[in-house]
Amino acid sequence: MSVYADVVNVSKAFLGPATEKFLERQCRYLKVNPDALTKADLKQLAWLSKNAAGSIMDAAQAEKLAQKIEAA
Repeated sequence: MSVYADVVNVSKAFLGPATEKFLERQCRYLKVNPDALTKADLKQLAWLSKNAAGSIMDAAQAEKLAQKIEAA
C-alpha cells in the first residue's frame, strides 16, 4: 500500500467522504503529487492538515488527525 493510501485510511474517520479532496489539496500546498508522497512528507502534511482541519472541526480532533497522519 502507498503512503498516500495509508494517510487516506487513517483520515477517513475524521473527514469522511471529503477525505481525498482534502488531502489532495494539502498535497498541492506541499507541491507533492499524492502518489509520490513519502514518509518524509508526513510531518509537514500533518501540520498543514491540522491547521486546515481546525476550521472545520474542534482543535482536539484536528490534533488527533495530525497525529494519525504523521504516524501513517
